[in-house]
Amino acid sequence: MPESLLDAAATPKFPKPASLRAPGRKIRCALIGVGWWGTSAHMPALLNHAGAELVAVHARKRDKAEKVAADFGVPMACTTIEEVLAIPGLEAVIIATTPNVHFDQARAALEAGMHVLVEKPMTLTLAEARQLEALAAEKGLVLAVACPWHFTAHGMAARELVRSGRLGQMKMISVLMTNFTLGLYQGKAWNQVFEQNPDLQKSAEAEVYVPPATNSYSDPAVAGGGQIYCQVSHAAAYLSYLTGRQPAEVFARFDNAGMAVDIYDSLSIKLDDGTLVSMASHGATMLTERHYEVRVYGTEGMILLDLWKGKMEFHSRDCEITRYPDLAEEEIYPLFSPTENFIDAIAGTAPNVSPGEIGVFSMRVIEAAVASAATGRNVVL
Repeated sequence: MPESLLDAAATPKFPKPASLRAPGRKIRCALIGVGWWGTSAHMPALLNHAGAELVAVHARKRDKAEKVAADFGVPMACTTIEEVLAIPGLEAVIIATTPNVHFDQARAALEAGMHVLVEKPMTLTLAEARQLEALAAEKGLVLAVACPWHFTAHGMAARELVRSGRLGQMKMISVLMTNFTLGLYQGKAWNQVFEQNPDLQKSAEAEVYVPPATNSYSDPAVAGGGQIYCQVSHAAAYLSYLTGRQPAEVFARFDNAGMAVDIYDSLSIKLDDGTLVSMASHGATMLTERHYEVRVYGTEGMILLDLWKGKMEFHSRDCEITRYPDLAEEEIYPLFSPTENFIDAIAGTAPNVSPGEIGVFSMRVIEAAVASAATGRNVVL
């Protein structure tokens, strides 16, 4: 589908995310990139956060920028990064463009003294990710990566179990992650992505105001790759979030299924504490079921997470089983939370839950996996 907006007569309607902060001084923000995820996740989160003021939106084409600004009641429409960064009193930017321009835009914003939230994958290379992390640290700025899975009640509970030592010595992690992304990798128009099961399109996590361009996920020059950049970026970031460790070795195999980008990915990862990680991920699951199952095994217990189904259990060595309350449907994928947390982290009222270091971890895994798949060799980091 072309990158054009939906029917001009349509009024964007989105669920209102809960504001996390009492009214006070508002942090002036700009949204760079007003495509699918920018308008479906970041825009409503900013507009409904008591501590944020969305002052500008950015798109490459003037008519698109002006229409989005008018539809959402945003004061300014910009077409260049320079125009955005010159806005008086601007404090923060959210970058929701395609991955090939994340680095240049984030670097420019950080150099201009802006706090930055960038969509995953943070960059296309490890060197770029490290440069952004160092620049943010040097300037004392918040750098965050948009990873909604880190904000579920189960995610926070699992992280506490791992970090508190309740599992004993962590030994092995198993991840199975599948999603309905094949049509995107094939470059299909949005109305064809779910053609065998159109009900999925109606029940997507984020309502679509601007459909994704057909090359946003299918062109490696734009997206970096397929499943490895689009979805393994989530799973790798989750490893960092849960464990706080670093990857030490990566061995990977990809299957492109005849396409320009990878579709089926298998990774074997060793963390720096010796934990073995087995990760299987693909975007070609049948349009009836997707999986995000994370199993963490330690010497004193195990965590069983089923993220798409909102289920979690902890099993201890003494055979006690703790079953956590199932998450409500709206709690399973909290798409507004990265933006809300970004604003609160800038205000100093909450920690940065998904900081740049998690994006660096993810890029260490992704870059090593790409190299391993290309050479057939284990990559030692």
